[in-house]
Amino acid sequence: MHQEIPFHDLNIPMEEIYSFMGYGPADVPDAETVRTTELLLADASAFLHPCFEYIFLDGKIDLETNRITLDGPQGPVAFDAGRIICRQLNSARRFAVFVATVGRDYFRWTDRIKARDDVFQTYVADCVGSQVAESAADYMERVLQTELDTQGLKRTNRYSPGYCSWHVSCQPALFSLFPEEHPCGIELTDSCLMLPVKSVSGIIGIGPDVRFLPYSCGICTMQQCFRRHRPATVETIP
Repeated sequence: MHQEIPFHDLNIPMEEIYSFMGYGPADVPDAETVRTTELLLADASAFLHPCFEYIFLDGKIDLETNRITLDGPQGPVAFDAGRIICRQLNSARRFAVFVATVGRDYFRWTDRIKARDDVFQTYVADCVGSQVAESAADYMERVLQTELDTQGLKRTNRYSPGYCSWHVSCQPALFSLFPEEHPCGIELTDSCLMLPVKSVSGIIGIGPDVRFLPYSCGICTMQQCFRRHRPATVETIP
């Protein structure tokens, strides 16, 4: 499944953008921050073309080695995903591997903003881009859930390399599972950074017995993860 997302169809909560800026749930941004954020979000809608892609694969999980092995088109592909993720995905019968991105025009948009020589606007634009990418991934999950509902199946949370002890060096192996070299136009650098940088990749467990749960922040050591402040929801596309 590959799909472009109309920008106006994204759910982009302002409080989540402020969270990327470092504001807590009880913090109130000043008027200038609110004005600049709203301005740049509107500006982004004219440049960014978010999209996503996901594929379904069979696979298995080994809880002794904390390894996920997926049946890729060229043969099995294994990931050392860590104890937390493997336990959360253990009941899955199949897996969805996904990418979501703000689109290649992100660079054109940010170059335009950097040319204004305004450090604050550049910083806010970076936070806006981060939330647009997450909202694109959220939209992808809603589309996926809608498809799974027709089959009576459930999904787990989404998990990405770089979180919960799943090392980012697994990105090339993850990308090798897609039928094209650059799914959604995303490229990988030698250091496994995705370009555009405002992109999300990962895996979701699927099956009749899996559960969509609040993220296991109590047993994860990544203190700066934005997921600590996000509720778990299961939504579908009407």
